Amino acid sequence: MNEEITFSGDKASPKDGSRRDFLKKTAVAGIGIAAINISDVVPAVASEPAVVNGIPVERMLVALNVNGKEHTLPIDTRTSMLDALREQLEMTGSKKGCDHGQCGACTVIIDGRRQLSCLTLAAMCDGRKVTTIEGLAEGDKLHPMQAAFVERDAMQCGYCTPGQICSAVAMLEEAKNGDASFATQNLNAIARGQKLTKAEIQERMSGNICRCGAYPNIVAAIEDVQAGGANEAVCIQACSR
Repeated sequence: MNEEITFSGDKASPKDGSRRDFLKKTAVAGIGIAAINISDVVPAVASEPAVVNGIPVERMLVALNVNGKEHTLPIDTRTSMLDALREQLEMTGSKKGCDHGQCGACTVIIDGRRQLSCLTLAAMCDGRKVTTIEGLAEGDKLHPMQAAFVERDAMQCGYCTPGQICSAVAMLEEAKNGDASFATQNLNAIARGQKLTKAEIQERMSGNICRCGAYPNIVAAIEDVQAGGANEAVCIQACSR
């Protein structure tokens, strides 16, 4: 049986060294145990293949069509579309905000539908068409939604703007296809090509958070595009700034 150790001031009894030495040894032992537990799931070097419970994580080749260009990437099957875009294709327009699908900063367009790339596995996008903020403009000519955001000053820090724009572009296509939202008044009379009210736009864009509070200008920019106000002349003017 181990002898009980009691402390009096800085002294420890029996004669096992000072109280300070005892605490140091305890701390070192605790760190060693923690390191053993962590090493079971985290590779020693980031570039090494990850191993979980002694099992190598599966890797695969994924063919992605991003902004009209074909890419074949070797990926960890757990890689999100957002990380594949930013870390492997170096397309950093799509932002990592919350990484939990709650802020919308990572929104991209996949097969014509807006999607949260932080919650989408890259492996799920094999052979699919992905459009990011970098793919909306045509050379020096801005997409009408991009031009409208510039014209309406619908941004402040700009961090959420790529996701806002991608979401807005796909959202108007949803409206053209007759898709409903929580704010739709009559689900039995949804017309294709419907013109969205301000309340509809606000509801449909509610998944994209702007921490700077530029919502009125964002809605105004979307209304301009819906009304055809963001024309080619506006695009050229915005590009020349």
